[in-house]
Amino acid sequence: MTALPLDDFATVLQRCGIDLSALQGSDIAVRSPIDGTELARLAALPAAHMPAVIGRADQAFRQWRLTPAPVRGELVRLWGEELRRAKADIGHVVSREVGKIVQEGLGEVQEAVDICEFALGLSRQLHGKTIVSERPGHRIMEQYHPLGPVAVITAFNFPSAVFAWNAAIALVCGNPVIFKPSEKAPLSGLATFKALERAIAQFTVPFGDRAPAGLAQIVLGGSDVAEALVDSPQIALVSATGSSRMGRAVGPRVAARFGKRILELGGNNAMIVTPAADLDLAVRAIVFSAVGTAGQRCTTLRRLIVHRDVKPALLDKLLKAYASLRIGDPLQPGTLVGPLIDEAAFNAMQHALAQARQQGGTVLAGGRRVLAEPFPQGFYVEPAIVDMPEQMAIVRQETFAPLLYVLSYEELEQAIAWNNDVPQGLSSCIFSNDLREVETFLSAAGSDCGMANVNIGPSGAEIGGAFGGEKETGGDRESGSDAWKQYMRRTTNTINYSRELPLAQGIRFG
Repeated sequence: MTALPLDDFATVLQRCGIDLSALQGSDIAVRSPIDGTELARLAALPAAHMPAVIGRADQAFRQWRLTPAPVRGELVRLWGEELRRAKADIGHVVSREVGKIVQEGLGEVQEAVDICEFALGLSRQLHGKTIVSERPGHRIMEQYHPLGPVAVITAFNFPSAVFAWNAAIALVCGNPVIFKPSEKAPLSGLATFKALERAIAQFTVPFGDRAPAGLAQIVLGGSDVAEALVDSPQIALVSATGSSRMGRAVGPRVAARFGKRILELGGNNAMIVTPAADLDLAVRAIVFSAVGTAGQRCTTLRRLIVHRDVKPALLDKLLKAYASLRIGDPLQPGTLVGPLIDEAAFNAMQHALAQARQQGGTVLAGGRRVLAEPFPQGFYVEPAIVDMPEQMAIVRQETFAPLLYVLSYEELEQAIAWNNDVPQGLSSCIFSNDLREVETFLSAAGSDCGMANVNIGPSGAEIGGAFGGEKETGGDRESGSDAWKQYMRRTTNTINYSRELPLAQGIRFG
C-alpha cells in the first residue's frame, strides 16, 4: 500500500507544465495526506507585489471586455480541450495532494471540463430583456456588460473544479481572473491553471493579442495575499470558498468597499428517509454522500433523519455497508475512503465524537484511526455513525470529516424542522416515493437549503444547476443556470424613438 514514488510524481507535475525549480522557496510546505511526504516547498508571493498583479488584471480588463463574447468562448473551449488531454495527470495530482480516491480526482477534473463546455455555449447567450414602456414611442431594454477583474480564492477540497467553475464563466463574461489556491493544495491549482495558460497560448495564434497579458494570473501565498485581493477596489468580484468563519471575515470587507462577492461556505446537510423510501437506494446514496472525499465536501451528508419505523432496517443495511468500506491509499484500486487532509482534521473529528457522547450520543460504528503503522503521518479514520437522541448542539455544527449523525422522527413536519434548524443551508434531500411528502419537502414550507434533492444524496451536484446555499452558507450561487449574471453588471436602457418627450408616471413639467 505504498504511494507513488516521488520521482514518478515529479514526472506527472512536469507533464502538467509545473516547473518546481522555478517555484521553489521556503514559505509553503506541501505535504501529501496519503503518507505525509513533502511534495514541494514553494515560495509565497510577497503581499507587496499584489498591487502590480491587480494592476495587470485591470489593464487586461480594458481590452478583454471589448473582445466579442463568442471569441472569448473560444478561449474557454481550448481550455476545456487542454483539461481533457491532461485529465489523468491533473486528477493524479489532486489525489496525491488532497487524498481523494482516483475516481474522485478524475471526476473533479471532469467538472472543470464540463464547465468549460457550459461556458462555451453561454458565450452566445449573454442576453438581456426587452421590456414594454408605458410611454408611446419608447422601448426599454437590459444589457449585461463585463464587470471587471475577478479574484478566485479556493479551499483545499476542490482545488481544480471550483477555480474552473469561476474562471470559465468569468472569462466568457469578459473578466480577467486572479487565482489564489489553498496553501494545502497549490499543486492541483497550478496544474489546472497551467492548462489555461496553454489554452491562452493557442488562442493567440488565430486571435493575436486579443488575450492580453494579465488576463489570467495565479498567486501563491497566505492570508496576506488573499487580503490584498479582498480589499482592493480594483477587484470587482471576490469569489471565496471556505468555512463560514472565513466568510464572516471576507464578506464585510468586500461590502465595506461596495464590491461584489460570491461566498460558498459551510454545509451541514441532511437526508430525510421516510417510510415510503426505497431503503436500498437510500443506503447507496448515504454511503457515497457521507464518506466520499473522506467526508470533506461542503455537500457531505452529515445528518440522517429517519422515520422511527424504518430506522432499524435502514441502520442494519447501513452498518453492513460501512463494515465493507475499504480504507487506504487513495491511489490504489478498490480504495473507497482515503485520508483526512491533516492531523488537525483528525483532531476535530475526535473532539466532535467526544462532544456527541457527552450530549447523549451512541457511536454505532467507526471513529477510530487506522493504518497508523504503515502511514504514521497519514490520518486515516473509520467513517463514523452516531445515534443521537435529538439534534443537540454538536449536530448543529459542521465537522469536516466522515461523521454521520442519525436522528429519528415521527412526523414529517418534525423532520423538516430539524433539516432547517441549523445555521448552514447548503444542500438537503428526501428519500420517499410518496408524492405528498416529496412536494412538501420541495415547497416553501419545506427545505430552506439552496439545493433540495429527491431520491438522490446531497452531494455530487452537476454543473448545469446553480450551486450554493442560504444562511451561513453565504447566499450566493456559482457554476450553472443564470449564475453568470453575478460576473456581469446590468444596465437598463430606455430608448425614445418618437418626436415627443413624455415623462413617466404621466408627470407634466412646465
